[in-house]
Amino acid sequence: MLKNLSISNYALIETLEMAPSSALNMITGETGAGKSIMLGALGLLLGNRADTKALFDDSKKCIIEGVFEIGNYGLEAFFEEEDLDFEIPCIIRREIAPSGKSRAFVNDTPVRLDILKTLGKELMDIHSQHDNLLLGAGEYQLSLIDAFAQTKKEKAKYSDAYKSYKKALKAFDRLSHEAAELRKEADFNQFQLEELSTLQLQKGEQEELENEQEILDNAEDIKSKIHESLQLLNGEELGAANVLMQVNQVIQNLSRYSHRFDELRERFNSICIEVDDIAASLEDEDSKIEVDFDKLEEIRERLSKIYQLQKKHGLQTVEELIDLEKELADKAFQIDNLDEELEGLQKATEKAWNELTIAAEKLSQKRQKSFHDFSGQITSLLAQLGMENAKLDISHQISEPTPSGIDHIEILFSANKGIKPQPIKQVASGGEFSRLMFAIKYIMADKVALPTLIFDEIDTGISGEVALQMVLMMQQIAQEHQVICISHLPQVAAKGDKHYFVYKDNSAHKTISKIKTLDDEERVLEIAKMIAGANPSESALKSAMDLLK
Repeated sequence: MLKNLSISNYALIETLEMAPSSALNMITGETGAGKSIMLGALGLLLGNRADTKALFDDSKKCIIEGVFEIGNYGLEAFFEEEDLDFEIPCIIRREIAPSGKSRAFVNDTPVRLDILKTLGKELMDIHSQHDNLLLGAGEYQLSLIDAFAQTKKEKAKYSDAYKSYKKALKAFDRLSHEAAELRKEADFNQFQLEELSTLQLQKGEQEELENEQEILDNAEDIKSKIHESLQLLNGEELGAANVLMQVNQVIQNLSRYSHRFDELRERFNSICIEVDDIAASLEDEDSKIEVDFDKLEEIRERLSKIYQLQKKHGLQTVEELIDLEKELADKAFQIDNLDEELEGLQKATEKAWNELTIAAEKLSQKRQKSFHDFSGQITSLLAQLGMENAKLDISHQISEPTPSGIDHIEILFSANKGIKPQPIKQVASGGEFSRLMFAIKYIMADKVALPTLIFDEIDTGISGEVALQMVLMMQQIAQEHQVICISHLPQVAAKGDKHYFVYKDNSAHKTISKIKTLDDEERVLEIAKMIAGANPSESALKSAMDLLK
């Protein structure tokens, strides 16, 4: 319920504030006085896009704020999901800066427009010409049937089943596609796998083989160099080892004369030991190296195969070839297990389809059971609204499952006797559309927790007893829901619990739209003006008082 609305610096409104009654509120005023401007401001509050052209003073920002009582709307889960503070009352504010930047707040927390729109649908239902166009849309018509038939539980089960089926089908289709691709490549992949598996590659072997090849390629030269080195070290007369041993003997003799030479003796002794060790290592290496042309050929052949595979697959190392071998082995394993996995997914898809079919049939049956009552109630209400010959039917066809079910419906309408009902958008006039939409809103008021209802000149094209009947129905709606009605008919305006008058103030240099709550005397005068014009007669004033009774 809207408890308070304030608008500043919007269109022709400099400042405006109203606190509607919880029941039936009437708004009247001359054409162009600003009634539709108020609806535009409310639209911004509910998430519509902003335009700086709407600023009254383009040097200041526009602020629209609504205070809503939301205690009975069951919105706690929504607030928690969007990480918003749930407060009663709920304050929604929209700001439009001269630069064009727009900001929205819920309880002082900034929010995106899509969140504001979602919340706005739960707070206010504004009837406009857009609703008349919307009534011709199949999805909207189906939503009306769902609301009337109270299918929330069945729709939830169907929605879960639909999502499960789509998920299972997607998994099955994806694996089927992968299987087809894998089978196309299976023979080639198997050939590549065998080619790699035959080599029995080992990590790090390429570097080892290349080092060994280098040694075998130069074995004779290496052995020659080792022998030369050993001769220089171990030669009987001029060998370095003999010379070092003689020097070592001299230094040992020096240490006998003074301890100052002890350190030198130890250092030189270490050198002698290291030289002996080097000579021993060279002899060991000499014993290991053989000129083996057969082994060299084997290494060359293996390296050649490794190089060929690396070039073939665009890889650089043995480790990458091993990874490729594993990948090909995995694909081969998948091929071997595809049939079993596909069979499992197919069964899961069939099970999900069966569950979807059951949920769809239950939802469809409940919808179809409501068709007769829905049509009957609407037809009865239209008769009360001056359309005695109106007839409404529902065309129904079963379709493939969609997110909303298997039902394709179309509301068929005829306003005249003897005329076969046709799709609404083809036959209904503007006034007929308005009365039809009003009848729908009336019956929905008993079915769902409708938010604040706003009717924008829904009484256009009607008068007399029909208008009186419509406003009596509004009063019935207002017993459970807040209703705001913009009207131009005196018999409608007279039935509100609270009456607001919108007018233009031309006293300043710029026209301003203002609104005021009418007291009893002002209300009599306004109703009389709506009956007889700007200067109502005594009889018009009396008629106004009779209407207000």
